[in-house]
Amino acid sequence: DLDHDEADLTRRLECPVLALWGARRAMEKNYDVLAAWRERALDVTGKALPCGHYLAEESPEETEAELARFFAG
Repeated sequence: DLDHDEADLTRRLECPVLALWGARRAMEKNYDVLAAWRERALDVTGKALPCGHYLAEESPEETEAELARFFAG
């Protein structure tokens, strides 16, 4: 996968990207998730949800609401 990733480093995704992650995990504490995805995609939205690693299991209502909002356009 790293070879494929490197071959695409100059390209950015053109489709909308929804990034969701758990607020109680390392991603929230150690990374600017949206900034990282904006390096790879043109249209990025998202946020941390009040959970750990398993968004759909730990925060099902919030996960569903964000997915519904994203797919509604």
